[in-house]
Amino acid sequence: MTRVAGKVALVTGGASGIGRGCAQTLAAEGARVIVADRDLERGAEVAAQLGAPHSFAHLDVTDEEGWQRVMASIEKLDVLVNSAGIAVWGSIEELTLEQWRLQHAVNADGTFLGCRAAVGAMKHTGGGSIINLSSVAGLIGVADAAAYCSSKGAVRLLTKSVALHAAKERYNIRCNSVHPSFIDTPMVQHFIDTAPDSGKARMFFERASPMKRLGEVDDVAKLVLFLASDESKFITGAELVVDGGLTAL
Repeated sequence: MTRVAGKVALVTGGASGIGRGCAQTLAAEGARVIVADRDLERGAEVAAQLGAPHSFAHLDVTDEEGWQRVMASIEKLDVLVNSAGIAVWGSIEELTLEQWRLQHAVNADGTFLGCRAAVGAMKHTGGGSIINLSSVAGLIGVADAAAYCSSKGAVRLLTKSVALHAAKERYNIRCNSVHPSFIDTPMVQHFIDTAPDSGKARMFFERASPMKRLGEVDDVAKLVLFLASDESKFITGAELVVDGGLTAL
């Protein structure tokens, strides 16, 4: 499988969930993958499972110096997948300022730092593809997820700004956002497990989409693969939805 053969891809949040799935899919299609995560143990485990020439980079995406250190260790970067993210439920009346700032630090600041680092590197080496994981909550409102919606909405429009800047400067760098709905990941499973009634919680997540099921990690990873490959060479500044029809309602 060679859809991204010869490319070097950095995947943040690569220790679990969508990030892990993206790392595995890109590796299977020929990319040399750098799994980046703040979880040292699980991130290193994913990289070890992928085997050589893939590797692990310890990275807290909110740490500017951490980004500089990781980028300095990469000779050439072709693909960046900004997948690291967190979600804390809470309406505008329930959220604390600390929770608001934490979600924006990881979801928005982390994506900003990644985009800035990638553009700085890719513009000198012939270009590349930046893929930012947003959410359907970056397109439509969710009453009980004020900070999550805000941070993922920021990712959506940051993506368009980066895409337009790179096009204007003729860097040959594409930047697109991916917007999943509820995907069967450890994050969603945690929400189900910690709900007062886990059965009802799972039913809520499954019935949110017209297709009446949770999405699979592979549903997102295959789209990320397409955006990482040269098959999408004329796609930039786009928002691509993976939601089983949720936003079509």
